[in-house]
Amino acid sequence: MAMTVRLPEELDAKLEEIARARHISKHAVIIEAATRFANSESKTDRVLAIADEISERYAETIKRLEDA
Repeated sequence: MAMTVRLPEELDAKLEEIARARHISKHAVIIEAATRFANSESKTDRVLAIADEISERYAETIKRLEDA
């Protein structure tokens, strides 16, 4: 899918520096960064869902521990 991204000059310069140092294109740098971000967000969502499930499952036990 084609997409145009307008970046602030400072960020564009940083990406150019990274790309040059790694001998890859800015496009590749942006794809890698977006992939890392998406994976991180996905993991965060899963962790929060698991935490919600645990808190629901053990709500009574947690309440008893609060009162102890």
